[in-house]
Amino acid sequence: MPDGRHQRKKLIETIVSVEPGTLGFHLRQYLRSLETRNYAKDTVRCRESHLRYFILWCDERGISRPEDVSVAILERYQRHLYYYRTAAAKPLSFGSQADRLREIRRFYLWMMKSRVIDANPADALDLPRKEYRLPKAVLTADEVETVLATCDLKSPMGIRDRAALELLYSTGIRRFELCNLKVWDIDLEGGTMMVRQGKGKKDRHLPLGERATLWLQKYLDEVRPLFAMEPDNGFLFLTRYREPFSPERISEMVREVVTASGISKPASAHLFRHTMATLMLEGGADIRYVQAMLGHANLSTTEIYTRVAIRKLKEVHAFSHPGAKLERPKTSEQIEEETEHRLEQEKLLSLLAAEAAEESKS
Repeated sequence: MPDGRHQRKKLIETIVSVEPGTLGFHLRQYLRSLETRNYAKDTVRCRESHLRYFILWCDERGISRPEDVSVAILERYQRHLYYYRTAAAKPLSFGSQADRLREIRRFYLWMMKSRVIDANPADALDLPRKEYRLPKAVLTADEVETVLATCDLKSPMGIRDRAALELLYSTGIRRFELCNLKVWDIDLEGGTMMVRQGKGKKDRHLPLGERATLWLQKYLDEVRPLFAMEPDNGFLFLTRYREPFSPERISEMVREVVTASGISKPASAHLFRHTMATLMLEGGADIRYVQAMLGHANLSTTEIYTRVAIRKLKEVHAFSHPGAKLERPKTSEQIEEETEHRLEQEKLLSLLAAEAAEESKS
């Protein structure tokens, strides 16, 4: 079965039937209900993408109406996801499989509430166990300095890139949040910035840091006036074509600079988000403050539970195992407290890894 990615931007009515009573018809109604309930555009787009795969799969098998979908059909679709291979001959991750199945649950629950169906076969679906991963790459403080020093400060675009990277490193904001920043969101005198309508449509107020403030001042004084044109829409970072940055352009810029620096770590905009969180935690920051910087409302309510990184595990082993060291420098109470703190740190970093994986799918 083709992946259908080339069909994502097509209207649903050009792909399957949208006659009243069909899956295509109810999908359109479902998406409209999400929009009227103020769901973010990216959320609506992502949910539509997941459901298109399912509806296309059903259509190829002559299944066009919600009531034609049984538990057996859904289990068959789940097996299809497990055995499916992409154009690169790679399987779908269990996270991707779970995302698609979870959206079917939401869709059928909505149809139940809307009295489209009398019974919900999706209730019987058992989702794959979630994968818990830590970030693939994090820069050290020295590596960050190497990357930042790679920007060509003799060119306006190099100064712009340096200011953008300093901002990512200092605040850990997401790439789309960087794209949406306006000039008036930056308070250089106070050394703060406002992220408006971040993930979950939430605002947050963040410190800039002295170095990021200085680079933003330089960019605003010397570079942005070269790119801005009337009527000025106020976006903070502009391309050479005088347009606001796109999330893809942010990722491309990070990859270019990291590659040019000679550092052979996987590069994306999330690399600086991971790095900011990791270095703050290692520097002794309370996890609650890092959580506030990242814009995570409540870490304890997430479903992310992570394994302990081997570096931390070795430290705990050295502290606690009677044969690991000649002396035991800390009490059991100290070990327990430090271990709990480190687990919370790992939980936060695992959440960042899941967030990066979700962003890479969009």
